[in-house]
Amino acid sequence: MIKSFHTVELSDPAYEREGLRVATVKSRALGRRADVTVWVPSAQKIDRLLILLHGVYGSHWAWSQKAGVHRTAQHMMDAGEIAPMVIAMPSDGLGRDGSGYLTQPHGEDAERWIVDEMPAIAQLAASALCTDAKIAIAGLSMGGYGALRLGAKYADRFSAISAHSAITDVMEMQSFTEEPVGEYLQCGPREELSAIYWLQKHRMKLPKLRFDCGVDDPLIERNRALHRALQIEAIAHIYEEFAGGHEWPYWQKHVAETLRFASE
Repeated sequence: MIKSFHTVELSDPAYEREGLRVATVKSRALGRRADVTVWVPSAQKIDRLLILLHGVYGSHWAWSQKAGVHRTAQHMMDAGEIAPMVIAMPSDGLGRDGSGYLTQPHGEDAERWIVDEMPAIAQLAASALCTDAKIAIAGLSMGGYGALRLGAKYADRFSAISAHSAITDVMEMQSFTEEPVGEYLQCGPREELSAIYWLQKHRMKLPKLRFDCGVDDPLIERNRALHRALQIEAIAHIYEEFAGGHEWPYWQKHVAETLRFASE
């Protein structure tokens, strides 16, 4: 784990609201400053961390300011449905319409930013977070792709993977971004840019896995295809479909599934 950053700026508790903290750090992985929103519940000891990834066009504030995930988490925690957890919501590196949470050929490494640097930032922002906390990774759309791919690629780092309305292969980025998909294909060997590659490769050591998609979502058939591929490979997972499309009301409602899964 990364232990330090060149610079760290944390929001002042006097101005924070609802447990939301904001951090700007000089990321060694990205080679520049980057932002993270961290939700820190009021608890003496917290042994779970959820890294929650946004989709294209968004940034670190999207999950809190468009879905109120911290309010959902607080309500569930108060009701005894989930254990206290820190939720780290990073920007994706802010490349193109979305970075894909990939390592760029020119050196910006959004992959290492998430996997290596995010737990360290969470520790800085939340003193109650245990150093050996279980770490889950989740996200929506492009963030779902990041969660599936990185969660499987670095299977030994995570306790759970959850995705909503996920892009399942880098080629699907072309439906959402202005940049040509060829720019994403430069980020690594073609097969390694597909979530199923890492899910199959590390099948024997995968963390627990779930994903869902709305029946009116344009990515529904891709998610069904991933589900079928995992069934054929006998890779344990939970797949669910719900009413709704590729939209914030869907993610606002169903992020509760991720929170519950990460807490189990």
